[in-house]
Amino acid sequence: MTGLRLSLALDGGLALPEDARVAVFEPTEDSDLSALPAAMCHVITGNKPASDHFAALGYTCNTQPEGRYGAALVCLPRAKDRARALMAGAADVTDGPVIVDGLKTDGIESALKACRARATCHGPINKAHGKLFWMDPAPDLGDWRAGPPRDIGEGFVTAPGVFSADGIDPASRALADHLPEALGAHVIDLGAGWGYLSRRALERGSIAQIDLVESDHAALSCARQNVADPRARFHWENALRWRPESAADTVLMNPPFHTGRSADPALGRAFIAAAAAMLKPAGQLWMVANRHLPYERAMASHFADVTEAPGGDARFKLLHARRPLRKPR
Repeated sequence: MTGLRLSLALDGGLALPEDARVAVFEPTEDSDLSALPAAMCHVITGNKPASDHFAALGYTCNTQPEGRYGAALVCLPRAKDRARALMAGAADVTDGPVIVDGLKTDGIESALKACRARATCHGPINKAHGKLFWMDPAPDLGDWRAGPPRDIGEGFVTAPGVFSADGIDPASRALADHLPEALGAHVIDLGAGWGYLSRRALERGSIAQIDLVESDHAALSCARQNVADPRARFHWENALRWRPESAADTVLMNPPFHTGRSADPALGRAFIAAAAAMLKPAGQLWMVANRHLPYERAMASHFADVTEAPGGDARFKLLHARRPLRKPR
């Protein structure tokens, strides 16, 4: 409901400079930007599906700001450090108002409190379980800027807001620890994140190529540092739409299962279908999932053989599927 809150703000005191470019930081695919003229908007997002969505609607999209802006809209993410870095980045490149919008469940209240301690905040507009406020002028938020990738040990770096930013995900570690030696020459890490599974897989000399497919630009940038191996290929793509140039022997994945704050098993099922379409007739899928998620039926509709592999526990399960079906059951 970003659009409703923004429309109310524009009717209630928020003034945008005429004919000035507006930077929109990290909108989601369901963010309504119709209150802003598309021709004057520059969408800045590291999320590939969102970038593709807004580009199709006629917005200019990029992963980084370009030049100066007359105003900025920050669509607040859940991760506190990432949210503050976005607000700092918006303040750095904006000469007019910096607008911040978000849901109450995503930390907009704490963001408003933190900004009020530094600047005069206008609004807020409370509507549809969310809040919008703006700072004009925006203060110096330099101490909130994103720093360099953080070292989490074992030779890995991550960035604020990416999946498992504070350490190696236990489920991913379990999957990596129990992968067989024989994965084939061509492997795909679907939803590769910052590259943990790929680097562990590349301990095998038999792999000739591994494709890291990830929709989060920040995570993929970390993966480029974490997987310094010439056999790795990096793809900033929507994992559900990307297809390899040639079918793979194995797909590895720890698929996301949340849309916003809500569990969405359909997302995992879509990953399973995508994986099946990427594999050779004798290909295999190795995945890890939370124990309660009912993925076995989806796997059985896309693969001839599905088993639970050793290595899981009460929290998660390791699943192995072989021989993708060209006509799902």
